[in-house]
Amino acid sequence: MKELVGFCRKCGKEIFCLDGFFNGVHLDAEHIHCFDCFEEESKPPEHLQKKNK
Repeated sequence: MKELVGFCRKCGKEIFCLDGFFNGVHLDAEHIHCFDCFEEESKPPEHLQKKNK
């Protein structure tokens, strides 16, 4: 079963509940993000990221 539950607050992508599992991230009671936008916002700033050499 696939049910539309809302739209990503950042990019507007449709977010669904798939077979009872929410396919996104709850930020608070009103806002949700898709996984891609949540990952992007959760990354530390580039100057703080560890560089592999």
